[in-house]
Amino acid sequence: MIVRSVLAAVLLLFLTPAPASAADGVRWSVQPSTAKGPDGRDYIVRRAAPGERLTDYIGITNLTAKPLTFSVYGTDAYTTDDGSYALMAAAQKPTDVGSWIALAASKYTVPANTRLDVPFSISVPANATPGDHAGGVVTSIAQEQTGADGQKVLVDQRVAARVYLTVAGAVAPRLAIDNVRLEYAQSANPAAGGEMTVRYLVRNAGNLRLSGTGSVKITGPFGWTLAKTEAMDIPELLPGGSITITEKITGVQPTVRLAADVDVRPVYFAEQLPAVARSTSVWAWPWALIAVVGIALLYVVLRLARRRARRRRSQPTPLIAKDVTP
Repeated sequence: MIVRSVLAAVLLLFLTPAPASAADGVRWSVQPSTAKGPDGRDYIVRRAAPGERLTDYIGITNLTAKPLTFSVYGTDAYTTDDGSYALMAAAQKPTDVGSWIALAASKYTVPANTRLDVPFSISVPANATPGDHAGGVVTSIAQEQTGADGQKVLVDQRVAARVYLTVAGAVAPRLAIDNVRLEYAQSANPAAGGEMTVRYLVRNAGNLRLSGTGSVKITGPFGWTLAKTEAMDIPELLPGGSITITEKITGVQPTVRLAADVDVRPVYFAEQLPAVARSTSVWAWPWALIAVVGIALLYVVLRLARRRARRRRSQPTPLIAKDVTP
């Protein structure tokens, strides 16, 4: 049996057109748009050359019966530990595509039950590095709410539209496998085998956002295949992003030395890229079998010793002649 898990993290930021809802019923949504309204895009995906300036839109829809005022700004994205897409906290200053995003104002008021299409620009620096740059255009409302302890707290609720910008130039799509670790735990039942835990970190070492699949093969001496996992989906990783994957495989027999071969196949959209692999091994002594063999050998040795003792006792004692001098 194979159990899969990915290191978990909590993401409190909405990044889809789904509406956000505050405790007092304030609701709104954000989606890519044009000057004439939404165009069906899920995300803002653009290409540009260094030094180029682009213009795009986000549609902010007020889903409540009163006007709402939003803070609107650009920020950078990153990959969380569990492989999710997240944006920097409001207090953090962007240094990548988020800093290239500019709006005409920092706040926008949207009438009740109305959508406002807000233009923004992306000014790509002349020295921008080639490849993918990810961020988002954030809309936020800070509201005072009462906590469980009765204290007043300021809650900043944010909804954003993702921004993917590919800067023209030389690209190097590459996933790397780091920190492969093995653990082997034997079962109390020798016939059931043991549990092999394989943890490996997949890192986007290139300059394009990549997804892919990963699998693990467990082998014994002479390359004998003991177990193999099915391909596991690796979520989209931004350049520099990483994710730790855990594979648990039960029923693995201890064969003194066990090896794990990790195979990762990167995917850039629908394009399959060359696979990367890494192997490591761990000692797995079959202690139960060694104990059984040891007991058997000890039993044989004792039997032989007893047999020899019986033979010596059954042999007649020889008579020794003595000379008698008168």
